[in-house]
Amino acid sequence: MSEEEEKKESPQKVPGNNRILFCYFVVVVLLGLIAVGIVLRAFDTAFVEKEKWLKVAESQKRPDRLILPGRGNIYSCDGKLMATSVPRYNLYIDFRADGLQVDTFLYSKANGVDSLAVYLSRKLKDKTPAGYKKHLLSGLKSKSRQYPVCKQRVSYADLKEIQKYPFLRLNRFKSGFYTKEMVQREKPFGTLASRTIGDIYGELETSGVSKGKNGLELQYDSLLRGEAGLSSVRRLGGGWTNVTEIEPVNGMDIRSTIDINIQDITEKSLVDKLKEIDAESGTAVVMEVATGEIKAITNMGRIREGVYGETKNHAVADEIEPGSTFKVASIMVALEDGVCQPGDTVDVGNGVYMYAGARMTDHNLNRGGYGRISVEQAIWYSSNIGVAKVILKGYNNNPTKFVEGLYRIGMNADLRLEIPGAGRSKIRMPNDSLRYWSKTTLPWMSFGYETQVPPISTLTFFNAIANNGKMVRPMFTKDISHNGKVIQTFSTEVLKSSICSERTLRMIQDMLVGVVEKGTGGAVRSDRIRIAGKTGTAQIATGGVYRTSGHQVAFCGYFPVENPQYSCIVVIRRPRIGYASGGTMSGGVVKNIAEKIYASEMVFDIRDIAPDSLAVMLPAVKGGEQRAVENVLKRFDVNYEKEDLEDSWVLVAKEEETDQVKLSELSIHEGLVPRVVGMGAKDAVYLLEKAGLRVSLSGMGKVVSQNIPPGHKVSKGQTISITLK
Repeated sequence: MSEEEEKKESPQKVPGNNRILFCYFVVVVLLGLIAVGIVLRAFDTAFVEKEKWLKVAESQKRPDRLILPGRGNIYSCDGKLMATSVPRYNLYIDFRADGLQVDTFLYSKANGVDSLAVYLSRKLKDKTPAGYKKHLLSGLKSKSRQYPVCKQRVSYADLKEIQKYPFLRLNRFKSGFYTKEMVQREKPFGTLASRTIGDIYGELETSGVSKGKNGLELQYDSLLRGEAGLSSVRRLGGGWTNVTEIEPVNGMDIRSTIDINIQDITEKSLVDKLKEIDAESGTAVVMEVATGEIKAITNMGRIREGVYGETKNHAVADEIEPGSTFKVASIMVALEDGVCQPGDTVDVGNGVYMYAGARMTDHNLNRGGYGRISVEQAIWYSSNIGVAKVILKGYNNNPTKFVEGLYRIGMNADLRLEIPGAGRSKIRMPNDSLRYWSKTTLPWMSFGYETQVPPISTLTFFNAIANNGKMVRPMFTKDISHNGKVIQTFSTEVLKSSICSERTLRMIQDMLVGVVEKGTGGAVRSDRIRIAGKTGTAQIATGGVYRTSGHQVAFCGYFPVENPQYSCIVVIRRPRIGYASGGTMSGGVVKNIAEKIYASEMVFDIRDIAPDSLAVMLPAVKGGEQRAVENVLKRFDVNYEKEDLEDSWVLVAKEEETDQVKLSELSIHEGLVPRVVGMGAKDAVYLLEKAGLRVSLSGMGKVVSQNIPPGHKVSKGQTISITLK
């Protein structure tokens, strides 16, 4: 190959290639330098200048504010709202605010104190305009930084209105007007079970949540209160925007065991009796036998003469001497230990018995006493001497055995109630070094003195008798839920599967029926529902003295006897009118409660009820267009029969004997006035106007008369009058 051909075949060098590679290199270096610069700047911002930029960020943000959570609601067993939270506001003026417009406040016609006083007086109605003016001027003179505009707290809706009032409508720096938010617990059913539901403190804690004060509100406070959230106001795009930093968590809801209907019955029955006998206070509790659910609980005390309201929760907190209701426990122990039988007799003499230098009496001592009676009669007639002699006979030499028997049947059971501050039964042992045991302690203990038992503990014991010996814990809560979802459900808890033998239980049950049907509980006897139970009347001790402190009367029992559904205790303290009697006073309340609950829960099969002679067995059906009439009859399931109808209009007749409605054809002839009697206004007017008549009608209902008889020849444009009734 020649030298020239070799040159032609060898590749040619392109002069521009080196320049392109150089440009690429420069671009890469520049981008690398920019990237390094960004990284260095980011490092400098994040670490070297961190404090500077954090301060800048803070300047674009206002301090965090609490977002208050909603406190959980408390409901009745059937879902009725019993306690809920609503915001309330206290109103203040800072009369030392830097921008306070004093001249405006004093002299302005539109925004001055005179106008403001008029508006506040009209709205709040607790002072005259002159009174409000004087009040506000006193605040200005005092230079107070927290001067109350008014005494009362206002709702959110009222606050929004008040913020538009003269002077207050100026911004906060000019008016000094500001508010403090409070939380108020509203109870839609007022006093019903108020002490058991409980209350909350009005002031919010620093964490932004409310706090329970007593009752279920305190017991479940940690669940009801919720958790506050946080929000901040940030500057974005030239304006301020509210930003939620942490979402608030609303509290859980509590569904109680309270039945609003039974609660209402119980409270009204108790208050009526308290007013009748002018008593100091009273307690009533209704428990469901099988479950232990508290369906009603009320504690009413005299607020002023003739006025009663929920006070202390006596039912669970009071550790009181139970009186004669305790005799049932004493005789149960004696029966279990074989000390006595229901038919054994005991001599109670003339109603007075001296023992260890102390005088023991029966309530009928003024009538000569009961003489010799049986053990079951000692319960029927509530004989202190009878019960005391039985217990002395069996346990005088070994009183510890008697107290152990009381423990065995559950009289001192720890109920672990859901109500904070609940009391507990105190039944002392003979060897208790802290409490003195005297020779008279055993007999007096046997009929309900020298022991302390809360009313709800007595009720729990009687409920066990009604529940075939099974003692269950009283329940106040059915379940806990959050956002509509049930979190926890509470079920019946058995404290003792059997408080005594079945034989003893039947004996005691018979005695309690006898108290009502043969003994001191005669006032409790009802013609509608059988009630069993025990009366109790005890003197109240003050400073160790009984005679001058008044009486406490009680009745505890259950109903209906055949299949006990509810147990109930009523305790009334210091009645001032009438003879103190557990049967007549407390027993009368129990009877009223039992009868009203029985009446409210009665269910009848309507097919078994005799028809009312005045009852309308078939409805009043109007005549008219056939398909419409038949459609109505079918919808209301009314029996009907029809003829072979050629026309589409019918007349209606009722056949009372067959309980049927009969449809007959209404003949309509061209040129003749149709019959519209028995029709409604719509169908009657349609037919008459279709026939060429003008219609004048009066009344309402169905047509009872037409002034042109049917079958007459129609004169076009003639007016026909129809009357409806």
